[in-house]
Amino acid sequence: MLSSLSTSSWVVVCRQPLKKISISAVSTSWRPFYIRTHSRSPQRVLVCWAKYAAESGVDGSFSLRMVPPSLLAAEKEEAKAVLTLFLKKQGLSSALAARVINKSDAFVDHLVSQLHSVHKSRYLSPKLIFLDTAGRELTTLEIRDALIPYLETLLEEYGGILVDVVENFPNPPVKESIEANYQNPITEENLDTLVSPSNAILDSKKLKALARVSEISPAGKFPAHVCYLVELGMDLEAIREVIRKFPAFAYYSLDRKIKPLVEFLLDLGILKSDIPTIISKRPQLCGISLSENLIPTMTFLENLGVDKRQWAKVIYRFPALLTYSRSKLKGTVDFLYEVGLSAENVGKVLTRCPNIISYSVEDKLRPTVEYFSSLGIDVAHLLQRSPQTFGLSIEANLKPLTEFFLERGYSIEDVRTMISRYGALYTFSVAENLVPKWEFFLTMDYPKSELVKFPQYFGYSLEVRIKPRYAIVKEHGVRLLLNQVLSLSGPEFDKALRRKVKKKHNN
Repeated sequence: MLSSLSTSSWVVVCRQPLKKISISAVSTSWRPFYIRTHSRSPQRVLVCWAKYAAESGVDGSFSLRMVPPSLLAAEKEEAKAVLTLFLKKQGLSSALAARVINKSDAFVDHLVSQLHSVHKSRYLSPKLIFLDTAGRELTTLEIRDALIPYLETLLEEYGGILVDVVENFPNPPVKESIEANYQNPITEENLDTLVSPSNAILDSKKLKALARVSEISPAGKFPAHVCYLVELGMDLEAIREVIRKFPAFAYYSLDRKIKPLVEFLLDLGILKSDIPTIISKRPQLCGISLSENLIPTMTFLENLGVDKRQWAKVIYRFPALLTYSRSKLKGTVDFLYEVGLSAENVGKVLTRCPNIISYSVEDKLRPTVEYFSSLGIDVAHLLQRSPQTFGLSIEANLKPLTEFFLERGYSIEDVRTMISRYGALYTFSVAENLVPKWEFFLTMDYPKSELVKFPQYFGYSLEVRIKPRYAIVKEHGVRLLLNQVLSLSGPEFDKALRRKVKKKHNN
């Protein structure tokens, strides 16, 4: 990601992929890098950085010099507003976020450049110079939808040092220095060097926020919002843990923020006992406007197919769903349509596994689809049956499981059949689940083909279900299908066993 965080004042965009070109007319040096795009089929765009003149020194994956000053100024203010809102959502106060913004002019310019790369058709002239060809400014919503996903990507990569990346752009050294420092023993002499100034500010803010929720009034009571949360079922330590993750929660108004959200969730049918879990998972929900954000987002998702009768379950499973930008939501849904899901099945997937929205389309979903397609697996069917499988690592989870069965004599066709019958198979650990159950299976009187017929075997507890049931069958000296041994309920299993025993005696 840092390869795209660099400065320049002039850019030549080359449509030909990785083809040598001459830039001597405008450059004294250049180097290529890739711009992350949001298209379904991302092209490699070669960007040749050139030192044009030291007159502007502004950043941009496209040149900002050719954008009309009035338009550029307006876009910078919008970018600052989006960045401020994003920082505040991460727990920074308004004052601290403003201080960060004031020290981040280069990064703001970079955000404007990122905006231009997302909406490049509006700025590109036939000569590849950026102009306001559309004749109007981007709307606030268009700017927000373009920049929020990019900032979310940076947050995922840099986490707690994102503020350092923003302030020190284009040369943020903090991540490497912190990693290097942590390789050395922590002592009183080097303790201060392990914390960056920005992180120290954040730590100080956490301490103040924790102190705020721990204050006891002269009457011997905790703050009103703490008492309210305790009445909902949250213990004090759980509240403090929320504050550690999201300090801004300590300053939310009980009557204007917390209570309205709780009452809204209760009206949706969410159990009172589930509210603490939802708040712990996503305390940011309390800071989002119901009328301007949450309810419109829910309506948007209902139009995409989410079953409105299931909101209580959806929000409990993945409350963060309501905090994603609409462009992020639509991007994932468009991809689900692309791989062959019907509108009805898209709605079912979003309802059953809402956290699929959190998976990156280009970094997670698309590579996983390509992997399963290479095995000949019906991807749309697997997505519908087991969407959680698409959040797994290809190298750490999917490939080892495929190789596990291939190494034991099963064919690709066998693996394909097993997955089509039991999509959750790939969610199991090879070492902790498959290996011990496979070793016990070898002691059972079944051919290997029985697992192709009934891969659900790996979904049952070895100690609670498999071993006890099989021991009973062996004790009676009869044979049942593996499916009958494990999938039947207690009474049905007893009936099947008695029939087999009776048949044996009659013979």
